[in-house]
Amino acid sequence: MSKQDGRSRVVSAADADDSGTPILHIDMDAFFASVSLLDRPEDAHRPVAIGHRTGRSVVSTANYAARRYGVGAAMPMARALQLCPSLLVIEPDFAAYQHYSSIVMNIFRDTTPLVEVLGIDEAFLDVSGARRLLGSPAQIGQQIRRRVRDQTGLACTVGIAATKFVAKIASGKGKPDGLLVIPRDETVQFLRPLPIRALWGVGAKTAESLERIALHTIGDVADAPERQLVRAVGPAAALKLSQLSRGYDPRRVEASSAAEKSIGHEVTFEYDVTDEHALRRELLGLSDRVASRLRAADLSARTVALKVRYSDFSTLSRSRTLAEPTRVARRIYEESVELLASLESRGRPVRLIGVRAEGLQAGVVPEAALWDPDEEWREAENTIDTLRGKFGTAAIGPASLLRKNPRVPPTPPDGGLSERGPAR
Repeated sequence: MSKQDGRSRVVSAADADDSGTPILHIDMDAFFASVSLLDRPEDAHRPVAIGHRTGRSVVSTANYAARRYGVGAAMPMARALQLCPSLLVIEPDFAAYQHYSSIVMNIFRDTTPLVEVLGIDEAFLDVSGARRLLGSPAQIGQQIRRRVRDQTGLACTVGIAATKFVAKIASGKGKPDGLLVIPRDETVQFLRPLPIRALWGVGAKTAESLERIALHTIGDVADAPERQLVRAVGPAAALKLSQLSRGYDPRRVEASSAAEKSIGHEVTFEYDVTDEHALRRELLGLSDRVASRLRAADLSARTVALKVRYSDFSTLSRSRTLAEPTRVARRIYEESVELLASLESRGRPVRLIGVRAEGLQAGVVPEAALWDPDEEWREAENTIDTLRGKFGTAAIGPASLLRKNPRVPPTPPDGGLSERGPAR
């Protein structure tokens, strides 16, 4: 969930130049909270958190009014109620979320066939072919916002730019309920003052490496000598970051009927686990299984999702959309570890943990990809697949999984499959 509370919202003037900006990124505003308030219009302006009002529950997501009090995702509910005593806590309703997501995605697909779904509440659209019939990109964006409001009662924000990367940043800047166009000729000017973590694919580890050499903004990265970037993050990431910082992103919007399918594994521990190293070790094994199934099905994932259930049965799910699709276990593992760290619940007893690959598409990294972050691991994991095919799945795997950790019980006989089972 975005930490933005809406006070820094920026929207475009009516005469913004959208002539070279065919890419739209559309994100629903505080989606879960907004859906939950549809049947409670009298509470629409109240601060709201989705979760359970129990002593050990945590916030799943919060609306913008609640965020202004400092309430955020993964925060203990008790702390959220301290920050905002008037907080309205609503139980999650996943059937309702899926229902309204389907309506919204159908509106997108009614506008253009080029819709790349990123999750239950966001998507990229390429409206190049819709201009003659529906108008300019900004006009199309406004039409979509009106249709979503009329058909669901919900608000969405539209970012419009020449590339996917910049369109996604624009939608974040325009929240809530806004539309922001970044003209093609103003792309670099828009990007330069932004913090380095706005660069797609820059997580905590990469940000630390860049900040260590005094690179704090996208402009700093754009101006940095190539050798300096390579030393900090390696040649592949250095090329990607250098290109993104200059507004270069050749990736196309890729429509895929497999976008809503997923492959996942999860495990319920025999005893609650608090050791972070043990949890990371389990994530490595789960990521290995997920990646093996992706490769076996010739699929790659655009999104990595983490699920954690604590000893009080409260459950949190977090996901991250990748700059490039992956089928490599190491990448899935690294993303899931960062998602776990983002929960900020170190030491809290964990009952269940799971990893899921979502937004599936056929094949490996597309030819139009900005860079291939998995290149150095892909060959090794393909070799592992070959050896497992000859000698069995237990023949080879990550070395750290061979060292049994007494705090983590063995994986259950069902192989730690998700309760929902394999994607069909």
